[in-house]
Parts: sequence; C-alpha cells; structure tokens
Amino acid sequence: MKALSLRIVPALLFQFLPLATAGNHRLSPDLDGSKGIVSVLVQYRTAPSQTQLDAISTKHKGRVNKVFLNPAALQADIPADQLEKLADSTDVLYVSSDRPVQANMDVSGPVVGTVSAIFQGVQGAGVTVAVIDSGVNEHADLAGRIVYAESFIGKLGTSASAVADNFGHGTVVAGILAGDGKSAGFLQVIRGIAPKVNIVSLKALDAQGKGTDSSVVAAINRAIALKNTYKIGVINLSLGRPVVESFRTDPLCQAVERAWKAGLVVVVAAGNGGRDNSLGNAGYGTIQSPGNDPLAITVGAMRTMRTFDRGDDLIATYSSKGPSAIDHIVKPDLVAPGNAIAAAAPSAGSSLATELAGNFLMESEYKFGGSAIAARDYFRLSGTSMATPMVAGAAALLLGRDATLTPDQIKARLMKTASKNYRTTATATDPVTGQVYTAVQDLFAMGAGYLDITSALKNTDLAAGQAFSPKAVYNKTTKTVKIVGDASVIWADQTLAGSSAIWGSSVIWSDSVIWADALKLVNGVSVIWADKSPWADAGAKGFSVIWADKGPEGGSVIWSDQTPAALAITAKGEK
Repeated sequence: MKALSLRIVPALLFQFLPLATAGNHRLSPDLDGSKGIVSVLVQYRTAPSQTQLDAISTKHKGRVNKVFLNPAALQADIPADQLEKLADSTDVLYVSSDRPVQANMDVSGPVVGTVSAIFQGVQGAGVTVAVIDSGVNEHADLAGRIVYAESFIGKLGTSASAVADNFGHGTVVAGILAGDGKSAGFLQVIRGIAPKVNIVSLKALDAQGKGTDSSVVAAINRAIALKNTYKIGVINLSLGRPVVESFRTDPLCQAVERAWKAGLVVVVAAGNGGRDNSLGNAGYGTIQSPGNDPLAITVGAMRTMRTFDRGDDLIATYSSKGPSAIDHIVKPDLVAPGNAIAAAAPSAGSSLATELAGNFLMESEYKFGGSAIAARDYFRLSGTSMATPMVAGAAALLLGRDATLTPDQIKARLMKTASKNYRTTATATDPVTGQVYTAVQDLFAMGAGYLDITSALKNTDLAAGQAFSPKAVYNKTTKTVKIVGDASVIWADQTLAGSSAIWGSSVIWSDSVIWADALKLVNGVSVIWADKSPWADAGAKGFSVIWADKGPEGGSVIWSDQTPAALAITAKGEK
C-alpha cells in the first residue's frame, strides 16, 4: 500500500541523506524520457500566483487541474518537452509525476491486546481517525460514528454518491480500526481495535482501489484542516506506491510530514512486496511510499495462525521489507496482524464484494444457530493494509488515555513496547499457486517488533525528541550494516552505551529483532549484521541492488529504472 512525506527536516538528519548529483535535481527521475502529455505535481517556493498559473497554459502549453496552498503546489497536464523548462523556473522547487497509488490489501484483536484494553475501559472514545482510502460505507458496526466524509477522486464533494465506498477496501479498514461488533453473535465477537473512535472518511481511491498522489495529498490536507473541528488525532493510510525519489522531495512524504508536524499520528502500510525477488533481493528494499518517510509509523503484516497465542505467529511473507529505497531508512517500524483479518464487510455491489464473494464469513462462524450460507456482515482480507489500522487503532487508544501525547511519543512508546520474542524465520505456502516462501524475521521485516497494546497502555514513558526512523548504512571496508541516527532523535547514538537509557537502540531494537546474535557496538553505532547478511556477501546480486553506489541520488539502486508493479496478494492470504 502507499503513502506521503515532509517539507522541512532537521538539518542534523540531512547529513545522512545525499543530494541528487545528476540531471535536473528539480525533476523527479521517473519523468526522464517521458513523451506526450504528462500529469505532474509542481511544488513552488510560495503559493502559485495567477501569473504562474497562466504560465502553465501560455508558456508551457499545459492545463492546471488542481491548486494547493499547503504545500504551495499545483497539479497539471503538461507536454513532456516542457518539463525541463518548467523545472528550470526559479520559482519552482520540484516537479514530480502525479503517480498512481493503490490499496495494499477473529483472533487478531486478542492477540495484540484489545481484550485487556476493553477491560481497562480504553476504547478510543473522544478520538477521531481520518481514514484516507476508497471511502467508508455505513455499516452496523460503525453506526453513528462516521462524522464526516468527502471525495477527492472521481465525483468530488460530500454527497452520498460521491463519498460511497465503491471499492470496499476502506470499509474493511475502518471495521478493523473501529468496528464495535454489534453485527456478530456470542460465538465470536468481531470487534475492531478502538470500537468507540469516530471516523472521518476521506476518499482518495476509486472503485478499482486506485488513486493518485494529488488525490492523497488533497485528502491529507483536508485531515489537517479538520483536525480541531472533529478532534482528529490519527491518519490511516492503507495505500501506497513504489519509491521513486528521496522522501525529502516525494510529495506524499511531504504531506505526511506536514500532518505529523500539525500533531497528527500518521500510520502507513509497508506494502506487499516481500515476495518480490525480481532483482535477486529477496523482497528487501520494497517498502512503499509514503511508508519510506522517517516520521511515519510504517506497519508490516503478521499471520496469527488462527490462535490466541502470539508465540506461534509468523511474518506474512508478502509483507514488504526495508531498508527503504534511495534513503535506506530502517523500515517497517513494527508489525501487526494482517493476514485473513475479519472485519466489517464491504457493501453489496462494491468491487471487492463482487470479485471476492468467497471472502464473506458465514453466519455459523460467529453466531449460534447461524446458517452455513455466506452472510453480508463480515469479510476477510489480507495485506499490510489490514495491519495498518491495527496500529492506527492502538495510537487512538493511547490518545484516548492521554490526549497530551505527541505523535513522536506515541510512535516511540509503540515501538519500545512491541514484543521482541518470535522465531527467526517464517515459511508460507501460497494457497493459489502452492509455491513455498521463506522470510527471515529480522530488523527489516519486523522493525521494532510485534504490536503489544497491553504493554503500550501500561507504559508511562514520555520520550523527548523526534521519533525519526534511523538510517541503515553499509560500510564497504568492514562489510557491516549499521543503524545510524542523529543527535536530535529519541534513540540517538550517544544513548546506546548507557545501560539505563530508556530509548536507546538496544531497547527499541532488541537482540532478537536485530538478529540472532547480541546487538554490537562499533564506535558508538549499533551493528545490525556484520558479515552475516541475508544477501550472503557484498558480491551477491541482491546485496548490490540495495547497497551499490549507483542510484539516482548517489546511493541505493533500488529500483533504478526497473520499478516493479505492486505485488498482487490473494485475499485468501497465506497458509
């Protein structure tokens, strides 16, 4: 699934992020070689004036479709032969393609601690979550709690027909996040993580689950604008697209960072590319945008194995793995249940309800005396899209307990309290193809660990600083990969040597998370792998893909000019 990034980043972080050195650095690399009419997002230094709007049509022979005040930008269709001229304008900061984004597609609640939260009376009351997706339809389990809805794609506006979830994805996501289980019986209560939160539905995906950067940016901007009106505390982004440029210039990431700085916790799907070995990289480096942003809470997916015991849970092999392309940000930040998750069903006639009719639960699965015929109340889906609202719901629970918590404090608390106890490898069989996949449950698959809501609610630590996800750096001489942060970050390097450090890297990313061996320190920096890389050695194809110095920004060559299409994951998940 996909996401967004920041406009202003502390200078201390810049030292780890090389600037582009080749070509027009104000023109995104995926526009190179474009032909015909191209849809672009143009970022300006100040709000675009009428003169600049007129220049698009008169000077560059294009057409303006949308204008944004924050960021100072516009979306337009422009002839490809005008792109260089436009990017050379002194008032233009950056020109990027208006890229397509798409959705990244029980026992899960108890596994992460929702029963404990309910017993404590913590259910998210008073908190609103903005679900930026394909819309959210009315469902008995969400009744009366969709407080605002607007469409930014197709038919625009707030009418019932415009905001309808014609795809079905957003309704399932909202059910995982906030369903109260009223449609279920006593056999099995299918409840969301935060069953009393309100929902603001901002539609940015169409009936096929597809949208664009500009539709998502517009939706994020609206969430920021409505923050105080509806008490929005969290944004859920179960969507994404491949990473094309640094998060510092990615318009999705910039929007995410604006929201974060406005006080909104932004939770983003990691993506479903963990099985992609097309470049010999075993699914590493497949984190999608805006999950590559160092501020966002990026979520990978776990399999609960249909038991209440988290000890047998395994990473979903389709869950995208880090580090992020180009910037090498350590992602995901944590993982949560995302395989075959049951939640509020999409409405009849929606694309998912029609195409995946076999995913509806039977009444007999959750009601005594229920029939063996598929009902229309609940639906199962798999993907990091489903894991994301688990964490968004957890963030809402923390805000419901303490409304003064900042996004950085919530991110730090969720990562610190995430469970670090799990196996080192996972295997899964695709139920359709029969192919067996194996994944190593390491730092770039698991992040800081497995969501643990019970521990997060018990924790009272208040982090001071910013919760930037750190950078992974490969040292050619020592053949080691290290975690590197800067002095302004909560888990800064200098805290590593202190055994009592609350937020040191050895606390957030424990031994079992990093690798089977103990966390090592070399010159005050934590070493992730030394020469025990899952890519075998520095000469391996996959290792070179991720760490070679040949990329568009002088760093990683993930994905170079071979950006893969988003991996399609069967809604049946894994066996």
